Amino acid sequence: MGSATKGRTTIDVGADGVAVITIINPPVNSLSFDVLKSLKDSFDQALRRDDVKAIVVTGAKGKFSGGFDITAFGGVQSGTVDQPKRGFISVDILTDTVEAARKPSVAAIDGLALGGGLEVAMACHARISTPTAQLGLPELQLGIIPGFGGTQRLPRLVGITKALEMMLTSKPVKGEEAHALGLVDSVVSPNELVNTARQWALDILECRKPWVASLYRTDKLDSLGEAREIFKFARAQARKQAPNLKHPLVCIDVVEEGVVSGPRAGLWKEVDEFQVLVHSDTCKSLVHIFFAQRGTTKVPGITDKGLMPRRVNKVAVLGGGLMGSGIATALILSNYQVILKEVNEKFLQAGIERVRANLQSRVKRGKMSQEKFEKTSSLLKGVLDYESFKDVDMVIEAVIENISLKQQIFADLEKYCPPHCILASNTSTIDLNLIGQRTRSQDRIIGAHFFSPAHVMPLLEIVRTNQTSPQVIVDLLDVGKKIKKTSVVVGNCTGFAVNRMFFPYTQAAILLVEHGVDPYQIDRAITKFGMPMGPFRLCDLVGFGVAIATGMQFIENFPERTYKSMLIPLLQEDKRAGETTRKGFYLYGDKRKASPDPELRKFIEKARSISGVAIDPKLAKLPEKDIVEMTFFPVVNEACRVFAEGIAVKASDLDIASVMGMGFPFYRGGILFWADSLGSKYIYSRLEEWSKMYGEFFKPCDFLAERAAKGAPLSSPVEQAKSRL
Repeated sequence: MGSATKGRTTIDVGADGVAVITIINPPVNSLSFDVLKSLKDSFDQALRRDDVKAIVVTGAKGKFSGGFDITAFGGVQSGTVDQPKRGFISVDILTDTVEAARKPSVAAIDGLALGGGLEVAMACHARISTPTAQLGLPELQLGIIPGFGGTQRLPRLVGITKALEMMLTSKPVKGEEAHALGLVDSVVSPNELVNTARQWALDILECRKPWVASLYRTDKLDSLGEAREIFKFARAQARKQAPNLKHPLVCIDVVEEGVVSGPRAGLWKEVDEFQVLVHSDTCKSLVHIFFAQRGTTKVPGITDKGLMPRRVNKVAVLGGGLMGSGIATALILSNYQVILKEVNEKFLQAGIERVRANLQSRVKRGKMSQEKFEKTSSLLKGVLDYESFKDVDMVIEAVIENISLKQQIFADLEKYCPPHCILASNTSTIDLNLIGQRTRSQDRIIGAHFFSPAHVMPLLEIVRTNQTSPQVIVDLLDVGKKIKKTSVVVGNCTGFAVNRMFFPYTQAAILLVEHGVDPYQIDRAITKFGMPMGPFRLCDLVGFGVAIATGMQFIENFPERTYKSMLIPLLQEDKRAGETTRKGFYLYGDKRKASPDPELRKFIEKARSISGVAIDPKLAKLPEKDIVEMTFFPVVNEACRVFAEGIAVKASDLDIASVMGMGFPFYRGGILFWADSLGSKYIYSRLEEWSKMYGEFFKPCDFLAERAAKGAPLSSPVEQAKSRL
């Protein structure tokens, strides 16, 4: 195929003397180095030719450009790609060729103009867009800043405040809003777009429209005094929202440089800071997550067989509790018809009320109109028996974690549902082979494990057994996509991937507490590291009932590495069950605000005396870094087992599962990516040391020991020869 697959631009000169330069690099016309070089060549040609009076820049097939080609990042970071000289794109091409050209240029924007795409458009002398076009600078999502002049031109077109907001939140604006802001000069329908842009370019030439170099506009810039206040406020916000991230502050600095020292100085600072950020750990982590998330839908031996997903029209949900009602909400929000089944009228009404409350909160936040609320609610029907199950395409069971109850339900479902119906369970820990034991439908039994609250949390863990048919997996992946979840396909075992990896998380925290670490200090250190909450606050949130039920599953299945403590059962005896009872590890006021409980000490002392552990003075003064490592290395250790056993197909799936299922900081790249940044040797030696001092709980698994011995990354693929059946 050779050069045909390389991105390029074409130039087409019309009788009117307008050269139309088209960016071509499917699917979103991303700006690879090839495209950018070609853009410069096309521009140079247009400027040389006597038959060209003006220029229009556009993108092929209704998309302007989705931005710089992210696949090129890896090459830049590893140094395998020859990078152009300093400032080649931002200064030489966009500023000194496009913007400084003595022939006017107009950007004709349809579809997307994101990142580098918008930066190219801003270097043109005017911009025309369609109403639905999306314009934005989302670079900060990847741990970098705009690098083709965006930090300088956007503030000059829309003002400092709006420009910072667009960059710091990565939120694009649509055509109409872009027009109101002054980012585009006119909005027209797609079929008039290029002709309007041609005429506009000629009008600039004839002085009927203004000829504007965005970089030198000052009318939208605030006075220096006001600007300083804006920057101060933006920095405070950035520090509050993302205390562990540097690049939002760098972005603010670079914008400020342009306002204070002039746009050329700003451009050069942008060029240099961009280079530093592209090689930062944050950028590497975020680019890893970007590709890992796209990779979750590729499952070897399943999604490469050419199977088409079957249409799922009607879904039944069993159980209207917190989980069931959340799942039902997610489904009706994406236009699925849903039947909610409960055991009695009281429970059923409560379940339906929960779903309506979920929708109502969207109405309150202005995310949904009253009319849409009525329409969406009408997709839900409540029932008390299996009568209406004869035409459902999929059932999701979400009752309490009780094996015999689930076995009974699946035996019933087999009787009442049509033979093509997918039988899914939302169990979080129980082996699916057990659940389907009394049926002959093993090939259509699958795990659909949602995370609470199910209509909000972005992850869907799809669990397959050795019998689950590929078709059923493909069907559920499609449902996952339609309800806007990121799906990770995993194998069947106790706890699957997420809960199994994170089971040692709470246990490690309890072990530390029994050995003398203050529980509230643990939660603080873990939150500071970037988790949404610490292990004890999380326990209170999910409730001790769930904590003990899942704990029992692990004690039964992995007894040799379970740290046994009476702490939670002792608290439960005292009528503490977490947030719902207003006391657990914390006390909860009216606004669900958690505050430390001085009483907790006596429960800890009692638990300590039962397990016969003495306070270790070394642990009582543990630094934050050690708290984080002692809590997370056991999680890494378990993630290694999950990977080595083939429960996860690829290490990157575990990274996505940890980020989207447990809130592991995405800017650290997920659990195994983060572990690799510290090195397998280091993690192994720490765990080995702790296992000598505090027991089997910390013992590094064989996989981790092997990788450490070779100094190999934990995330490199597991040799296929070892796959145990």
